[in-house]
Amino acid sequence: MTLLTTEQFKQVVPSQFKASVSQELIDQINKTLSDPDMYETYRDNLLSYAHVMREGKFKMEDYINAIKYCSHKIMGGSNVDAFVKTFPDRYQAMLNAGKNAKDISSFVTSYNKNKLVNLILEQSMIPSWILNQDLYQKALNVQAELMMTANSEKVRSDAANSILTHLKPPEVTKVELDIGLKKDSAMEDLKHTLTELALKQQQFIGAGVVHVSEVAKQKLVQVVEHDSTIS
Repeated sequence: MTLLTTEQFKQVVPSQFKASVSQELIDQINKTLSDPDMYETYRDNLLSYAHVMREGKFKMEDYINAIKYCSHKIMGGSNVDAFVKTFPDRYQAMLNAGKNAKDISSFVTSYNKNKLVNLILEQSMIPSWILNQDLYQKALNVQAELMMTANSEKVRSDAANSILTHLKPPEVTKVELDIGLKKDSAMEDLKHTLTELALKQQQFIGAGVVHVSEVAKQKLVQVVEHDSTIS
């Protein structure tokens, strides 16, 4: 398990927080995120989403708690489960105070609407390959450096193959769509009616009964037969 370092955190936090990043703070963060099963997830998310702190005036403690909460949410945990794992002492205090499940759920719902929490969750929905484009380019740069300067022929060859693989143009996939119009009796009747109407209009125009402009202004109307026996 690789612990978070001062240098790592300074690289990702907004400029207004850099001065406050000390070894004491890092030790505190590492202690807060000390769950051995979740530490790497906490650490990676802490580094990945640090830029969201530019969006408001947030405390570092609130950011760390939000990261813990969102980490459990991203892994599929419910709001309540994520809250309990993030704030076990706060949850126990509510139980000791006699809060029922409905009251606790309301409190959790309120925290889930927290601005910082939602900023992190929004970022987590961005595909990782987009979120880490800068790392992608840095990795390519490292491979290019190895390809040109490594002493080992195998290392140079592997680096070259890696670059060729990752910079390979996407294959063009031909997609054929078979779009058809289903013909039913109503469509056929309409087509037949319009054809007959067009022929009649041509005959009327040829005989001088109507003018072309009059035909152009005609509207199609639907005639509904009414049974005179019904009052």
